[in-house]
Amino acid sequence: MDQQIIEIPIVKIKVGGHDQRLQVDDESLDGLVASIARVGLLYPVVVAVDGDGFLLIEGHRRFAAHKRLGRDTIGGIVQTGHEDTFAEMAFAGNFFRKDLSPVELACALKDCLVRKTMTVKELAAGFHRSEHWVHSMVAIFDWPEDIQGAIHGGAISVSAASNLACVTDDNYRRYLLDNAVLGGVTARTTAAWLQAWRSLKPPDVAVTTEPVQGAIAPPPLVPQAPCFFCSNTLPVNEMSHVPLCGACIKQIRAAT
Repeated sequence: MDQQIIEIPIVKIKVGGHDQRLQVDDESLDGLVASIARVGLLYPVVVAVDGDGFLLIEGHRRFAAHKRLGRDTIGGIVQTGHEDTFAEMAFAGNFFRKDLSPVELACALKDCLVRKTMTVKELAAGFHRSEHWVHSMVAIFDWPEDIQGAIHGGAISVSAASNLACVTDDNYRRYLLDNAVLGGVTARTTAAWLQAWRSLKPPDVAVTTEPVQGAIAPPPLVPQAPCFFCSNTLPVNEMSHVPLCGACIKQIRAAT
């Protein structure tokens, strides 16, 4: 690798497929923009030659900050190597420069495994975690989008969301998620909600349903669930259970 830093024209750099983040929001970029404006770029970006231009491998936030500042060039290092090397560099750079959200981390881990950049064992060693942790994080990649969005926005913890991700009824899951976000519930509560939902399913389905990988807190002896009308959480043995379709649930919620 040539460690020489050169000034590269912004217009000649294309953003490649190595950005592990779902988004770069304005607020998170403000501090970096102010820092670069005040003291300059401390860490160069990493690029690869791409035709008559360059492909951005690592340093997407710094690149975005320079564009916001209206800079014509940015300090960079031209990396030579294979695609797998670029992907590994992008992952390491993005993770250690700024914490990824759980969803972003899940996407990054999944990408590493799909590209075969690193194995589960290597990822576990790199993060000083267990292989079970790697599998649990990668599982988030396949969770419903509404659950992923709530986690990514910090509205609910991964442990609490892991139970709701098991609810396959989209309307009921969104209803439970809304209550979980508004009430700031714990994994213990959502585990009880999941148990209550499964108790309404046919026995042969309920007993064979596998949980989503991850640490799920043990549910209480008496499952609880939110009331459709007042949203208060009550033990299921104190509530009446009337089977309703998704369309009726939406109408009832709209009416109340």
